Amino acid sequence: MASPDSDSKALFSLDSYHVSEELGFILKDPLEELPPYYQPWMDIARRVPELVDSHELRFHVNEMPLLSCQFLQKHRELRLAHLALSVLTMGYAWQEGESNTVQMLPHNLAVPFWEVSQRLGLPPILTHADAVLANWKKKDPQGPFDMENLELLFRLPGGDSVKGFFMVTLLVELAAVPALRNIPVVINGVRCGDAEAAASALDAVCQALQDMTDALKLMQVYVEPSVFYGIMRIYLSGWKDNPCMPKGLVYEGVRAEPMEFSGGSAAQSSLLHCFDELLGVEHQATSGAFLTRMRDYMPPAHRQLIQDISSQPPLKTFVQQQAGERLHQAFQRCVTKLLALRSYHINVVSRFISVPAARARQLRHQRRELEAEMVSRAPAALEERGTGGSGIMTFLKTVRDQTKDALLPEMSKDTEPHS
Repeated sequence: MASPDSDSKALFSLDSYHVSEELGFILKDPLEELPPYYQPWMDIARRVPELVDSHELRFHVNEMPLLSCQFLQKHRELRLAHLALSVLTMGYAWQEGESNTVQMLPHNLAVPFWEVSQRLGLPPILTHADAVLANWKKKDPQGPFDMENLELLFRLPGGDSVKGFFMVTLLVELAAVPALRNIPVVINGVRCGDAEAAASALDAVCQALQDMTDALKLMQVYVEPSVFYGIMRIYLSGWKDNPCMPKGLVYEGVRAEPMEFSGGSAAQSSLLHCFDELLGVEHQATSGAFLTRMRDYMPPAHRQLIQDISSQPPLKTFVQQQAGERLHQAFQRCVTKLLALRSYHINVVSRFISVPAARARQLRHQRRELEAEMVSRAPAALEERGTGGSGIMTFLKTVRDQTKDALLPEMSKDTEPHS
């Protein structure tokens, strides 16, 4: 039998995964400025919405000096640089919408973006880790972490709805923090055979999943569906599985052949991957392959956490081996809350993509090109797709149904306890 000392060494913890006790996966205290040498990037990146609007962004980017990345030393400097360069890249690629995309990112943007990405272990495109986790500041540093006291560091076209979209997503990440803190407690409970500790921790995970769903409901308060669909969405889109840019994008000075990267997607949040691995939710076939690929868009430490949760003794097996109803019910409630979160996400996507897409098709069919509705200007090629490149509704419903499969059969009252 193992000694207490060796047991304590084996305890699972979040210490080595760049996960904060207060903020979870959110980058703590993001920097707002880079060293002065990099001011040319920052000046243009902060003006992306207005320069896209005036069709001048590509001109300004083409005129930028080629800057060395050697003066970027710390992690937060690299994260801010990646965010600024990714905002420049999305604006540059999509300045003219789907009709006049570019085939090449100029070397003065492509080369430093590639170098910063390599150092961070992130792809050279805007990711959830950039736009949400590292793109915030408090107006009053001592004030609360809420919509009124939060501001974006960089914006994309779309006005207040851009802030709403990224900040509500940030608040969903924040709501998940108690669940993240309790994942090691669940894992260690399973390792030590402590059903009571595992059940209590699962109760906390369950509450956090409910809080995440409640936070997600703020989307309908702060984001206008026609603005999201007609203006914002293309700037979150990538150049993989995208009919607008079927060959991908050449990063000049990096590689002669075009490269393909997916756009931002909720599937790039590490949260749901962690919950799936903890609760034994299995995603098969196409949806599983897409979710696995989205892990390449996460910071490496967060990707490693998901991997390490998956290699722990399975919680589901432990629950099935226990006679106690408390643990069984706590597990079932967690899966049910995860299911409810995914169902609500389908509701949000329907409101922000499917309904406006149907409206856009109707307008085109009626040839009412002059109708002043944003949805009619939205990229036709993206109608049935998410920004990550997935067939959005089919994908989300498949993932939801696979979550349902993680539920255990209900315990009958006369079930014999397992010895």
